[in-house]
Amino acid sequence: MSNIVRDSDVVEVSEPPYFNFGEKVKAKRVIRNDGTYAGKEIGEVLAKKGEIGYVVSIGTFLQQFYIYGVEFTESGNRVGMKRKELESAIPRDEMDIPLPGAPKA
Repeated sequence: MSNIVRDSDVVEVSEPPYFNFGEKVKAKRVIRNDGTYAGKEIGEVLAKKGEIGYVVSIGTFLQQFYIYGVEFTESGNRVGMKRKELESAIPRDEMDIPLPGAPKA
């Protein structure tokens, strides 16, 4: 159990969310049902590694993390994910939407 990675020192909510509503993202790894996704068996794949989705909601968990509700287009599943489980599908320098905290043009 000593190799368990904990995020207890990370407090994302002190900054604006990393991803924006409508942003095209992709899963960095396979996402399986941990028992919290209704209608699917525990362990069933909800999103494949590299699957593309769009941020449809942004919430928080434990006043510490942002949870991004991502609608995956291939599977049709809407999954709550942490920032570390996602990456932008479009390089940030090619986006048309302003980044949080960016000066207005």
